[in-house]
Amino acid sequence: MTAENSSTEQTTIGLGVLVGYDGSEHAARALEYGAEEATRRNLALTVVCAYIAPAMFYANLASMPVENGQDTARRAVEKLLAEAAELLPDHAGKVSYRAEQGDATGVLRDLSAHASAAVVGSRGRGGFIGRLLGSVSTALPAHAPCPTIVVPGHRPETSNAPIVAAVDGSDSGSLAMFAAAEVASSRGTALEIVCVLPRGEEWLYWYPELELSSEVTDRRSKELEAGLEVQAAAVAQQFPDLKVSAVVSIGDPTEVIAEKTKAAALTVLGTRGRGPASSALLGSVSRGVLHHAQGPVMIVPS
Repeated sequence: MTAENSSTEQTTIGLGVLVGYDGSEHAARALEYGAEEATRRNLALTVVCAYIAPAMFYANLASMPVENGQDTARRAVEKLLAEAAELLPDHAGKVSYRAEQGDATGVLRDLSAHASAAVVGSRGRGGFIGRLLGSVSTALPAHAPCPTIVVPGHRPETSNAPIVAAVDGSDSGSLAMFAAAEVASSRGTALEIVCVLPRGEEWLYWYPELELSSEVTDRRSKELEAGLEVQAAAVAQQFPDLKVSAVVSIGDPTEVIAEKTKAAALTVLGTRGRGPASSALLGSVSRGVLHHAQGPVMIVPS
């Protein structure tokens, strides 16, 4: 196995499923997931390892090493890519391995413009080659033009588990829902559409005049259920063979959705929702779920 060099020609072709690899346990799980995803979609698999050459200063020529820092860094990631190849002995599809110079998030963001999906582990070693949720898995979902799948270090058993789509009535949530439906249809599993109604009690300290009652909560919950039924019907019309269910839960959206990740084969969210910071690159709920997820999460760009 030899690592490919960067080139304009190589980055303008379809990269299929793009996986960021740094040799960590989380990256190994991401590689496993990415290979399965590439097989399911009948796409190529592209494994990328990024490196940054250290800036070195020498007092004189005699103190200069035989091999410069860039060559040393590249040689290290080529070794990591060789280890990645050893983790895929039974993968029958096309695989390419790339050693790319640059910041890991920037490298993956640029390459993701030519990929169907990008897959990373929830934490890495730091750089690429992380920080509770790693820096790459935090930043990439906010900036990648293709969906990003973040995989935890320990994947739960999710045989025949549903795909979960979190919606909130926003356009971003609708995009995530149909993306989740496409995944569920391709895997032959069920789709569960979830909408979380935040508890109103937390607002009463600041707005006691609201006089929130259980009747108000019940009425709003029923309104959301009616809206979800319409959304579920739209999905069922486009994917007639797909089993679709919809549920409205009451609670903290981040906590409820993060709990769903335990039993879901994949949990799908949009980058932004209906929160006050709707212009943020990655919404607070999506970011919070990524921090606490116990199963794979896919963030769909708006």
